[in-house]
Amino acid sequence: MKPVIAFICLGTLTVLSFQSHAAEEDSDLPDWAEERVEPFRANVGNWVDNTSRNIDAFFGGGESATVNNESYLRLGQEIDWMEGDGTSGDISVRYRIDLPTTEERLRLVIESDPEESQGTLTDQGSGRLYNDQRDRSTSTFGLDWLESRDKRENWSNRIGAGIRLRMPLDPYVRFTSERLWDIGDGPWQLESFNRVSWFNNDGYSARTTWDMGRPLSENRHLRFITTVQWREEEDTLEYSEVAELNQRLNDRSAMRYSAIAIGESASNPRMTNYYLQTRYRRDLHKGILFGDVIPELHFQRKDSYDPRWAMTVRLEMYFQRAIQRDYFEF
Repeated sequence: MKPVIAFICLGTLTVLSFQSHAAEEDSDLPDWAEERVEPFRANVGNWVDNTSRNIDAFFGGGESATVNNESYLRLGQEIDWMEGDGTSGDISVRYRIDLPTTEERLRLVIESDPEESQGTLTDQGSGRLYNDQRDRSTSTFGLDWLESRDKRENWSNRIGAGIRLRMPLDPYVRFTSERLWDIGDGPWQLESFNRVSWFNNDGYSARTTWDMGRPLSENRHLRFITTVQWREEEDTLEYSEVAELNQRLNDRSAMRYSAIAIGESASNPRMTNYYLQTRYRRDLHKGILFGDVIPELHFQRKDSYDPRWAMTVRLEMYFQRAIQRDYFEF
């Protein structure tokens, strides 16, 4: 069974790769489908934009109608299969309401799926699952105070406070600090992202990520990512190491090849999961409809490191008034 699954995964990726090189148009949809998708996308995108600008005008100022607004709504359909666990599917919704004309350093933030609600590093994986199904009551409403610092020159800090919108209401406070360094005169860069949070219902959490990478060519980029996380709810120190090669096949297709190791505990360190992942991402229609095919091979401690195959297929549609052409930063 395993060789068959591997063959199907690799065959799917190969076919999609050939298609990506051959295609020159900006859509894979037939004409009848495009005629239905475009009006729907435009109507919902305009609604998202108008709603966020109206909220921004109430809290901010008169420039809300003209300033750049990065609010979005993302709808996704995902089918996930893990050997031994069967198949599951889910519809996900993610959104962010951007309010740029509130005070220069004080930003009102409304968003779904905050980082603190995304579970353990094992739960999160390395991006195969968005896992909106973990907790649909994770929307937050709050204020962020931002420092006007360039993270290339100084630590850029942000302090936020607000509530998580579920019953009972869950107040939170978080502190975020970021920094970006150029390493010597070469192409390597090192980026640091650090966050400490407190949620009334879940307690404290802390997370630090160090991302070192460099371009190998115009279309390929190499990254090494180290993440350490502690959550009071789990009371376990977790860490992960990721090596990944990102390859842009053309304007509409990209591949990612990853090797991931996940461990836990500071007093008795142990690795809990190793896995290999390949992710193919395709712009199916004009920068608004995307498809992912993500095969994985896991070696988990709980299974005595016996190999287990996994596979995810996902469709996503993004709604914004102005179409963003680069959702490949996955």
